Amino acid sequence: MNEERLLNPVVLHHVVNSLGWPDLRPLQRESIGALVQGDDALLLAPTAGGKTEAALFPLLSRMGEQNWTGTSLLYLCPLKALLNNLLPRIERYAGWLGRTVALWHGDVSMSARRAVLWQRPDILLSTPESLESMLVSVNVDHRLFFAGLRAVVVDEVHAFAGDDRGWHLLAVLERLTRVTDRPLQRVGLSATVGNPEQLLAWLQGSGSGSRAGRVIAPKLRDKPAAGVAALPAAQIELDYVGSLTNAAKVISALHGGEKRLVFCESRQTVEELGQLLRERGITTFLSHASLSADERRRSEQAFAEARDCVIVSTSTLELGIDVGDLDRVIQIDSPATVASFLQRLGRTGRRPGSTRNCLLLCRSGSELIKAAALLLLWGGGWVEPVVPPPEPRHIVAQQVMALCLQEHRIGDRLWSAAWNGLGPFGSGAEPIVRHLLDQGYLDSDGGLLFIGPEAERRFGRRHFMDMTAVFTGPPEFTVLHGRTELGRVDPTLLTEKVPGERRLLLGGRPWRVTYVDWRRRRCFVESADGGGRARWTVSGWIGSGHALTRAMRDVLLGADPPAQLTTRAETRLSVERDEQSALVHPGGSLAVRTTAGDLLWWTWAGLRANATLTATLSEVVDPSQRFDDYTIRLRTDLSPQDWRSLVADAGQRICLPEVNARAVAGLKFSTALPERLARATLAARLADLPGAAAVLDEPVRFVVIAA
Repeated sequence: MNEERLLNPVVLHHVVNSLGWPDLRPLQRESIGALVQGDDALLLAPTAGGKTEAALFPLLSRMGEQNWTGTSLLYLCPLKALLNNLLPRIERYAGWLGRTVALWHGDVSMSARRAVLWQRPDILLSTPESLESMLVSVNVDHRLFFAGLRAVVVDEVHAFAGDDRGWHLLAVLERLTRVTDRPLQRVGLSATVGNPEQLLAWLQGSGSGSRAGRVIAPKLRDKPAAGVAALPAAQIELDYVGSLTNAAKVISALHGGEKRLVFCESRQTVEELGQLLRERGITTFLSHASLSADERRRSEQAFAEARDCVIVSTSTLELGIDVGDLDRVIQIDSPATVASFLQRLGRTGRRPGSTRNCLLLCRSGSELIKAAALLLLWGGGWVEPVVPPPEPRHIVAQQVMALCLQEHRIGDRLWSAAWNGLGPFGSGAEPIVRHLLDQGYLDSDGGLLFIGPEAERRFGRRHFMDMTAVFTGPPEFTVLHGRTELGRVDPTLLTEKVPGERRLLLGGRPWRVTYVDWRRRRCFVESADGGGRARWTVSGWIGSGHALTRAMRDVLLGADPPAQLTTRAETRLSVERDEQSALVHPGGSLAVRTTAGDLLWWTWAGLRANATLTATLSEVVDPSQRFDDYTIRLRTDLSPQDWRSLVADAGQRICLPEVNARAVAGLKFSTALPERLARATLAARLADLPGAAAVLDEPVRFVVIAA
């Protein structure tokens, strides 16, 4: 069957004549049948694989053929910048059918929002947080506004599903289903993931198992045999540079006249590298989350229009934001995941005849091993499964309060129906609701629940905006140059003692601090001629995973990644293998005793598995309970015989890690939970039971090495 014939004739006409496309891409063809008939779907393709069109062309066709009215299609993204970037393209496609498109997110002005409510565009581009703000706002008649809603597209769905924003998204979609009183067609767009069928079932929420759904992807390559030849066409080079200054030298010396996108794993590294490149006369732009939206937009626009230049970014440019036609992707140190590497690699090779490429520049031996391990996993066709965080009790508490804001009053026996039986939000959440009542977050009268004084006190500022965001960010100071907002910095940069004048590094430029408004958390600056420091607090990182650390062990044991290694990288890799040869063994893990008396168990299991092992094996672990991605500190008096007797049954009694009070305090809405449930939530998220079990199944060898 010719699937294109299922498209609206006007849409098909414009694809051929306005876009000038001789044909649709395979993903775009394969998606038509399922989406036109209203099925849920997960569309998979690399970056720039045409996923937006694969979703919109069939949905616009449904909109035209079935005469949808009002705001009938939601397009949700994890980033406001991505929504802004998509707006002109989606407006063009919708305009073919005389349909309208609008934005609704935190940067949209009040006058523009009033226009949206009055005009009710056919397609609304938003984030889940802004969508919930509409549901709870006294200024939005959500039942009227969403009365015609038929379908939801979730772009970069993998970016939601792996953390609490995903649970928040699902819960809001279930509430929308109740508001509209009809099932909503759900279409997810994603790059390659390790568990697509499970991701589709997750996206379907309460409809999983009862609604038709399909994973749609272009033909994937076969899993490779040994060697580079089996991999998709890509030029991957791995280099060891030893420092950020040397990385700047390499970037400055290579690829002159080309557009280069450089990814860094922290905002501080972005700032420092940006300054180093500018000092070398390289036209450089920066992008990261602590730069103001205007600063990021100016950088991204200037980069898109330039030729011989570099843009240095954190993961903010990893998703589908268009920064023009790239020649090169360069990575400082190792990405955190294979999925991130695939996203970044996919930013190149878009021109006909060009090849996807990535140059990895590692500043340390450990980062070189990690990068090699990640490439080893990539070469084997492995990608991390996207797994929703378990037991999202704090999101349940947030959702119950948000529902009371939305409905004003809700029956104390009816609240659980709002999420249509979606797992965590059902009747099993009753202990959470009781706690909300006991602590004053909710109040009740005549069998009805409504917002209580404690919720007003904690979350009621700015029309309950704090309640619609599921993350707590560290406090930051806004930096202003005159009236221009440059971005935000960590307050410790403004409080620590420094000799002479205080200087900041922001936007890749040095600034001299002239005045700090402590009450309003604002910092005023002027341009400086050098120096400056950058720093931001990082929270929520739970270390490297089991697969990656195991691959690092494989690299140290001699496995080579499917990439071209420079002479520097080969030399350093050889040194690392020699120096760490006593810490790895192909037949299991090692308990290594140094001549200084320390006893370290080199599990190579990842932080979460090691946290689980530390809690399970308390009788053999050092009282300090110190562990990291690779090791666990054991009791110094432990003998091999003691080990065998004490851990013989450990595989049958694996337990969850311990959680401290500081970690509980960092969980947003934790105060709206009983402490035992807040601790249980975090413990479940810190645990890696399969990883711990895999380590316990291996032999452990006790060895002694020199300190």
